[in-house]
Amino acid sequence: MAPPKPVEIRYGKTHNFSMALVAAAMVATAIAHFLAHPENAPTISLQDQRFVLFAALAIAMLAFSWIGVRRALNREPQVVIDRDGMMLGFGRNKRFSWNEIQWVRLRRLAFRPQLQVGLVPEVFIAADLKLSMMNLDDGLRPIRGVPAAVLVRDNGLDQRASAMLDAVKAFRPNLVRS
Repeated sequence: MAPPKPVEIRYGKTHNFSMALVAAAMVATAIAHFLAHPENAPTISLQDQRFVLFAALAIAMLAFSWIGVRRALNREPQVVIDRDGMMLGFGRNKRFSWNEIQWVRLRRLAFRPQLQVGLVPEVFIAADLKLSMMNLDDGLRPIRGVPAAVLVRDNGLDQRASAMLDAVKAFRPNLVRS
């Protein structure tokens, strides 16, 4: 039997360009609405709460648009699963050998399954992944209650978490837990 092929998972172009387009369209629609109906437009002043609210929302939507374009143009792999182990990108680019991974499983978080990777505690600490519970657009997250594990979110990637689990099964089926 032929050895399994390495799996490289990148940011998906369609998802991320769509996110950028929708976010920019929301800002453009709000501006067009206020230009068409100036009587409903907020006063351009920090004293007007509506102006502050719409400005903050516009900045947030333009930030998401920028993130979407950057990710769509980024063709570097964010997750690599091969005979040597796993590489987790998302701005960190940390490689973990199979000996440093204790278990891998699929768990449902909200609507979609997410890949959970349990690491040897010393390796997890040494990797210094700078995980944050508050970063909503990060592909790597900590798992509440599981100290040396990361959650790999497949939102915006070109393959699902189930494909990542299948790749792990192909290389190291003994690491997969249910």
